[in-house]
Amino acid sequence: MEQVTINIEGMSCEHCVKAVTDATTALPSVSDVSVDLDAGAASLTYDPSEISLDAIKEAIEDQGYDVA
Repeated sequence: MEQVTINIEGMSCEHCVKAVTDATTALPSVSDVSVDLDAGAASLTYDPSEISLDAIKEAIEDQGYDVA
């Protein structure tokens, strides 16, 4: 398992936090998701043998946010 912090641009409210949280927790082997609106970042744990970091970033971008 690896831990990563992903910087996210475009979040402005708690709905944004929920959208990113729901999108990432729905992915296989992603856990311990914490989205910080003020910091504009998501911290999470994932298993790189089951999902790539690029796939996680794509799931966030699919919600309408930019991954920095």
